[in-house]
Amino acid sequence: MEENPPHKNNSLSKFSNSSVSLDSDKCNDHDAKHCENGDQISEDVDQFINVLSAIDDKSSGLSEVPDFIDTFSKIVEARITGYTSGEINRKFGKMAEEDSFFMESVRRISKLTNALGEFPSDKSINSSLNQTSVALQRAMAFLEEEFRTLLEDSGNDLDHSENFHKFSSFNSKNQQDNSNRCVIQREMDSGESDAYPAYSPETVTKLREIATTMISAGYETECCQVYYISRRTAIRNQMIKLECEISLNMDEVAKMLWETMETEISRWINAVKTCSETIFPGEKRLGESIFSGYPQIHRKMLSNIMRIVVIQLLDFAEATSMAKRSAEKLFKYLDMYEALQNLIPVISVESHSDELMSEVAAAVDRIGDSASSIFCDLENSIESDAARTPVPGGAVHPLTRYVMNYLKYACEYKDTLEKIFGKQTDLNKKCIPITKDLTSQELEKESESPHNFEALDNMTPFSIQVVTAMDLLDTNLDRKSKLYKDLSLRYVFLMNNGRYILQKVKGSTEIRQVMGDTWCRRRSTVVRKYHKNYQRETWNRVLQCLNHDGLMVNGKVNKQLLKERFKIFTTIFEEIHRTQSTWVVSDEQLQSELRISISAVLIPAYRSFVGRFRQYLDSGKQADKYIKYQPEDVEALIEGLFEGNTTSMARRRT
Repeated sequence: MEENPPHKNNSLSKFSNSSVSLDSDKCNDHDAKHCENGDQISEDVDQFINVLSAIDDKSSGLSEVPDFIDTFSKIVEARITGYTSGEINRKFGKMAEEDSFFMESVRRISKLTNALGEFPSDKSINSSLNQTSVALQRAMAFLEEEFRTLLEDSGNDLDHSENFHKFSSFNSKNQQDNSNRCVIQREMDSGESDAYPAYSPETVTKLREIATTMISAGYETECCQVYYISRRTAIRNQMIKLECEISLNMDEVAKMLWETMETEISRWINAVKTCSETIFPGEKRLGESIFSGYPQIHRKMLSNIMRIVVIQLLDFAEATSMAKRSAEKLFKYLDMYEALQNLIPVISVESHSDELMSEVAAAVDRIGDSASSIFCDLENSIESDAARTPVPGGAVHPLTRYVMNYLKYACEYKDTLEKIFGKQTDLNKKCIPITKDLTSQELEKESESPHNFEALDNMTPFSIQVVTAMDLLDTNLDRKSKLYKDLSLRYVFLMNNGRYILQKVKGSTEIRQVMGDTWCRRRSTVVRKYHKNYQRETWNRVLQCLNHDGLMVNGKVNKQLLKERFKIFTTIFEEIHRTQSTWVVSDEQLQSELRISISAVLIPAYRSFVGRFRQYLDSGKQADKYIKYQPEDVEALIEGLFEGNTTSMARRRT
């Protein structure tokens, strides 16, 4: 029995004379099963690949390559020619069975090319390898273009009228594919089919099949490049569609007026939210479906796609943080801070990119630094506000309104500001007032002060900032109160501002949580103290006129002194009324409390004085001359105090 030549492997002997005739015209037929001996060739190619793979020593080479290998290469090229012929019915994706045969053939020729490439070159190998390589390259170029077309043309063309269950997949036996289609179908059934990105289940299946085929054939770079460029363009188009595209560079941002920048920041915030809530999760879902068999490729692609978008967003954030700082920018900066904070977990979950997360975290810190600096600038501006003109009528100072409204809105960002100030390593040096241990006598004295000298050890960083601002405001108001020469008006001013501060805190859940109920009780005590001081300073002079002391001499009324007392009362009361009716107490409750307290002290004393001593005046006309106002007149005139205008002093007769 003749031995085989040393270089010839027995396992190849059955293919040595294999030859399949192929009519090239039949290869252009639209259905692969009609191509003569097509199925048989596929089986032969598979067997040949298995035989090549089983050869351990490939250095001995091959005696020859079967003729059907060249035939198979021509079949693949014929299919590509058919798809690109321009006939509608021959387009890729129109004939499921033919498409399935083509994709299987491409995977098969890819394996065949790789298997042949492992053997030493010779005339036979080179010829067949060249033919399979050319066919593979043409197939990859074709699939690359189809991949691009599907990505770019199908993104927003989901046809809801299609019956999902009728479309065929390239790989209906693949369990993962079926699972993905079920997920997509559930989204369609639940009304989420318009969610970004809006690819039909059929399109996603085609994209996945092409990607798998290209990557397995060694064309990962080409596949990923097409996917990256297409998705980057799709994201930009989506941002434009939603009117939240950010196209400004850092120089343009730096030159902006605040009014313009404020609008751009709002647009930027919408862009970040859109990326966090819609675009990035949508890109993850799409990538996971298309690259389901290659999770590492998917993560890398998603990371690259997210990075190009995020970097543009971060450039704007950095430019904004470098702009000139002013108090009105705080709340926009806080909105930016929160938007970026919400972006970090999305990047963590979707892309697993530590580098990208670090860059976003750094941008968050820069915005946070800007916000904290602005807040501390508020404290500086409170302390340095040195207006020398008192507010008319002792009304609430504009600084008080500004600071309290500012703090109220700031407290609505309490959680965010707690994070920001918690990161300030030099907080104790910059913004915390020095705490001190007080003796019992000092504590009693300080309890009558509007300032907050309690120990701050248990307070949060942001609470300390608010308390500090409050203390600075109290100090400034105390300084401004001294601009009033009239001591009574000074107390009205402090009372007005103290009451306004208290009502602002009580009226806002957020700021009340920061200041606490103890602070509110203490502030109420301080306002009552101002009230008492005002009443003592103003009305004690009036009450002294109604004192009985000295009116009785040896059991008789000193009529001259009595007349003087009535005249002095009238003069002082009219002076007080004329002056204090121009004073302003805008808080209706405080205004009412003041009037009631004045009436409660003055009216009973005046009524008693008139009732007891009226009879000692000589006649009715003389009594009217000295008793200009009846108690009811005084009570009515008290009702006209603190309205900021001059009230008529006309008296009422009884």
